[in-house]
Amino acid sequence: MNDADELIAAQIRSVLAVAADNGGVAPIVEAGDPVLRQVTRPFGGQVDDAELAQLAEVMRATMLAAPGVGLAGPQVGVGLSMFVAEDPGSHDPETAEVRQRAPMPLRVVLNAQYTPAASDDVAFFEGCLSIPGYQAVVARPREIELKGQNLDGTSIAEVVSGWSARIVAHETDHLEGIMFLDKAEMRSLSTNTSVATFWNQPSTQKAAAELGFTLPSGMLM
Repeated sequence: MNDADELIAAQIRSVLAVAADNGGVAPIVEAGDPVLRQVTRPFGGQVDDAELAQLAEVMRATMLAAPGVGLAGPQVGVGLSMFVAEDPGSHDPETAEVRQRAPMPLRVVLNAQYTPAASDDVAFFEGCLSIPGYQAVVARPREIELKGQNLDGTSIAEVVSGWSARIVAHETDHLEGIMFLDKAEMRSLSTNTSVATFWNQPSTQKAAAELGFTLPSGMLM
C-alpha cells in the first residue's frame, strides 16, 4: 500500500480501538476539522473484510446514538469513501407524503457517486451531525442515480427518490468534502429550537415566505 492507503488503514483501526472502549460508538468529527473538507479515497483493500465490516457496525451505532439517519467516513475521522444510512421514515402521514419520506433500510455504500435523475428539485430543512444544533433549507434533486458498491463488493446502479435521495446525496457530498451549508439557503439558517418552534410544518412554504428566500421553481408543496 502507498502512504495514503496506510493512513486510511491507521484511521480505521484507531476508530475501532476508540469505539471498543466506548460501547461501540465513535466520536463524531465536527465542522472545522480538515478531514471534513478533504476528498476521500476509494476503498481498495486498505483493510480486510472483517475490519471493514467492523467499521460499518461502529458507524451505524454512532449514527443511531447521535441520533441521525446517515453518517460518512470523514465524520468519524476516516478519509474513506464510505457511508451508512438508515431512516425509519416519518410517523406523520402528511409529512411522509409531502417529503416523500418512506422508511429506508440500513445500507452501507462504498465509493458512492450520484447524479440527478429528475429535472426538479425540492427544498427542505436538513441538518448534519457534524454541525450540531443547526438546520437550513437545501434544494436537492427529487431523484438521484446512485452508483457505488455494497459492503460485499457488488455494484450499485439505482435510482433513489424522495427523502432517501436527500440522505444519500447529503452523505455522498461528505465524501467530496462538501457540507450541507455549502448548498444551503443561508437566510433559512435556524437553530433546532427555532425549527421546532416556527418551521415544523411538513413543507417549507411558510419558512420561505417569512424568512425571505425562494423555493425551487415548480415546487408546489
